[in-house]
Amino acid sequence: MTRPVLDLRVVAVTDAAPGVRSLELAAAPGTAPLPAAPPGGHIGVEWTPGHWNSYSLTAPSPAPERWHISVARRPDSRGGSVWAHALTPGDAVVATTPRSSFPPVDTARHHLLVAGGIGVTAVLSHARWHAFWGNAFTVLTVHRPGPAPHRDELRALCGDRLVEVAGRDAARAALEHLLTTAPFGSHVHTCGPPGLITATARIARAAHWVDARIHAEAFVPEPDPGAPFRAALRRSGRTVEVGARETLLDAVHRAGVAAPAMCRRGVCGECVTPVLDGAVEHRDTVLAVDERTDRMALCVSRAAGAALELDL
Repeated sequence: MTRPVLDLRVVAVTDAAPGVRSLELAAAPGTAPLPAAPPGGHIGVEWTPGHWNSYSLTAPSPAPERWHISVARRPDSRGGSVWAHALTPGDAVVATTPRSSFPPVDTARHHLLVAGGIGVTAVLSHARWHAFWGNAFTVLTVHRPGPAPHRDELRALCGDRLVEVAGRDAARAALEHLLTTAPFGSHVHTCGPPGLITATARIARAAHWVDARIHAEAFVPEPDPGAPFRAALRRSGRTVEVGARETLLDAVHRAGVAAPAMCRRGVCGECVTPVLDGAVEHRDTVLAVDERTDRMALCVSRAAGAALELDL
C-alpha cells in the first residue's frame, strides 16, 4: 500500500437495503481529523492483514468529520464483504486516504449520473456535490425490483431529477431518452456492472456523444484467466512466469518484488505500473485511452503476447 493509512473507528451501522450495510467511520481518538474526500472518491479498507478492498465514499465534504461507505454482501467474495457486515460500533478499521479516478467535470453544462446496483454509492457522492453547488444534473438508477440502496436519500436529494427503473428494457429506454435529449455539452458518468457501462456508452455514441464526455467506473467480478506469459522486471533484475490463472500482480508478489495493490479488480488504479516494452491486453476501467500506451494495471491486465518488460 503506497497511500498513507489512517486508524478509524466505526461510529454507526445501518442497512441501506437488504444485503447492503452502510458504515459511518470517524478518525480514531487522538488521531488527526479526516482529510477531505473528493466526489467520486474511494478509500481502501484492510479487511484482513495485507488484503484491501476499495469502497466509494457516499458523502463528499471539504472538511468531513465522518466518512460513509456502503458494502453489498457478496456470497462469492474473497471475504471482505462478510467482514464488513460483521462490524459493529466501536470496531477499529484501517483505511487509506481518499483517491478519485471518477471525478465530476466542472465545465459540463449538465451532468447525467447513471447508477447500477451498488454503483449508486459513487453516484450519490456526485449528486450531493452537484446539489451543493447548484449544478444541473439528472440521476438514473437501475436496480432489481424491490428495495434499492440509498433510494430514500436520492429521492430527497434529487426530487424530479431522479429517474428510477428496474430491468434491462426499461434501462435501455431511459438511457435512450436521457442521452438523446441532454443539453449540448453534457457529460455522463456511469457506475455499475460492465453491462450497464457498455450499454450507456453504446447509446451515447449512437446519439453522437464524443468519448471525452463519457465516463465510467465499474464494479467487476474476478478477472478471467488468460494465456501464460513472461514479465521482466527491469529495476529488480528479475523475470517472472505468469500462469494462465494467475495475475501479474500475484506473480510479482510471489517473486518478492514490492508492488502496490488494493481492489484487485482494475477499478482503483493503485497498481498501475509503467510498461517499458511489450503489448498489453488491458482489462481495467481506470486508464484512459492515451494512458494505455505505456502503463497497465497489474491486477487484471495481461501481456498481449509472450512477454512484457515493466518498470519494477
